[in-house]
Amino acid sequence: MIKAFVVDNDRLRLADDLEQNRDAIVWVDLLNPTKEEEALVETVFGIAVPTREEMEEIEISSRLYVEDGGYFMTANLPSQTEGEKPEMSPVTFVLASKRLVTVRYHEPRAFKTFPLRAEKVATGCTSADTILIGLLEAIVDRLADILEKAGRDIEAISRDIFEATATNASRRNRDFQELLKSIGRKEDLASSVRDSLTSLQRVAGFLTHAATQTKMGKDARARIKTLSRDVLSLADHATFLSQKISFLLDATLGMISIEQNAIIKIFSVAAVIFLPPTLVASIYGMNFDIMPELKWEIGYPFAIGLMIISAILPYLYFRRRGWL
Repeated sequence: MIKAFVVDNDRLRLADDLEQNRDAIVWVDLLNPTKEEEALVETVFGIAVPTREEMEEIEISSRLYVEDGGYFMTANLPSQTEGEKPEMSPVTFVLASKRLVTVRYHEPRAFKTFPLRAEKVATGCTSADTILIGLLEAIVDRLADILEKAGRDIEAISRDIFEATATNASRRNRDFQELLKSIGRKEDLASSVRDSLTSLQRVAGFLTHAATQTKMGKDARARIKTLSRDVLSLADHATFLSQKISFLLDATLGMISIEQNAIIKIFSVAAVIFLPPTLVASIYGMNFDIMPELKWEIGYPFAIGLMIISAILPYLYFRRRGWL
């Protein structure tokens, strides 16, 4: 699908026809483009549209490069972060001939919110470079929102782990498996965001070089510098969240180990408590001919009482030592 935008009264407007508005178009957005759509853009604008395989290459030289006067920048961006399976996919930004071309195969939210806002409000996005900067700012804002929500979710997980009261401790002990799943999902999300921010750091640095070469305005260069600082601060925050998630994972595994040890301790104490009565019962269960107690009138109550006492004494001893 191809979306082309033109500037109309300091606002972005969706163009009806790609070829008829060729000279006025400032932004072309390609979403899951077909071979025919790629060929059309290449023919109309003279820009080599990278394939999906080329976008997925991890070498820096394949993600940030200059070709035929155009600056090609590729960053990994997340989408569907509200669900359990966020999607990570590369997005390529091409700044060439006073025109911005974006190529993507998924739908990050910024690509929905930014055009809608730019159509309604005069955001100053009147050229390809200002549109690119505004779009990157929207992407960074979205990543900040994702990290804020992830931080709140991590705090909730922390409370579930460390603030279990006596009334709901048993219920939460049964939810340790679900807690581990939640921790795993948050780690996956934090890793994805950190990977995205790392790629955006490189894009911002490359864009700084492009701003010098294309002689962007002072305001645009200042916004790029601010963008770089924002990305760096968010990367630090994402690293902090990852470290906290690792701590919560270790704490959860420790809690599980404690619960298992408590269960094993209960069985061990029970075995020790019932061992003396079992010994008494085994002795009087022997089939020897000469056992004086067998002919006692109080032999049976004596054996029962001896077994009860031999069970109570270890129990009291364990309670006194604080083992129960």
